[in-house]
Amino acid sequence: MGDTITLENRGGADFTIREPAAPAHLDKISQEILRVKKELNAVILAHNYQIPEIQDLADYVGDSLGLSQQAAETKADVIVFCGVHFMAETAKILNPSKTVILPDRDAGCSLEQSCPADKLKAFQANNPNFYTIAYINCSAEVKALSDVICTSGNAKKIVEAAPTDRDLLFVPDENLGAWVTEQTNRPMTLWQGNCYAHVEFTHDSIMEIRKTHPDAPLVAHPECTKSVRLLADEICSTEKMVTFCQKSEAKALIIATEAGMLHRLQKECPGKEFIPAPTDSCRCNECRYMKMNTLPKLLSCMENLSPQVELSQDLIDKARAPIDRMLALSI
Repeated sequence: MGDTITLENRGGADFTIREPAAPAHLDKISQEILRVKKELNAVILAHNYQIPEIQDLADYVGDSLGLSQQAAETKADVIVFCGVHFMAETAKILNPSKTVILPDRDAGCSLEQSCPADKLKAFQANNPNFYTIAYINCSAEVKALSDVICTSGNAKKIVEAAPTDRDLLFVPDENLGAWVTEQTNRPMTLWQGNCYAHVEFTHDSIMEIRKTHPDAPLVAHPECTKSVRLLADEICSTEKMVTFCQKSEAKALIIATEAGMLHRLQKECPGKEFIPAPTDSCRCNECRYMKMNTLPKLLSCMENLSPQVELSQDLIDKARAPIDRMLALSI
């Protein structure tokens, strides 16, 4: 691949610009993806958990906050979102006049599924004083019911900025919400949802890997359970993992998040070893939804401009307000 440049985006969120590789260095399907991208005036956005081949073709690689900011600022006519469905929805909300496509419409999220909009609305009705903070891992309908959106990278800042005269409701990740409560001392009602991939890391599995690598710091995502977070040397979003690992003097680090993150860490922190935190059943942990996106599906969606994300204007207007509030607070 070509050169990699990491810049600081507004709000302190880092993202990675990938300079396209010379076509001769790519396989045939990758070359075709780059050709069609140029023809469409498209931008490819990829989450850190995507397969390496997609990360290497993307114009921007990052976490939900950085990708949301890039989606808000892009001048491309077509946004190709390589992540899961709620992320592509966010891009459409921020760019209603642009075509937003994704490789696999069925690439979902256990967190999104845990919080149906009708159930959230009914729960909110029990307490009119609720100020709803929604983790970005939720549907457009849930965003529309929320007061503000957050990501794992800015959740602490968003909660600290919440009105003090309101009862805080945090949806849908109970583990991220609990961690933010620990950081802010702001009591919150937590929705009972979790990321199925992150909760597979256990206290026992982490203790075992630490025996094997006693000098390796453990870096964990806040979607992990408290029993794992208590063992971590650093708890942070995927973007902050990059910064922490770059600055760390350790030659080997244990990473407790989705395994796709290791590809980016290995590229941006040369000379260091990144050890995937195991679960009780395997030596790594992959999100089955993130891995539904493949190079053939990526090329197909670009050639056919399908599947597209389509949302009503009313839903876009209602869901955009809390996203804009997050972006303003993240400056």
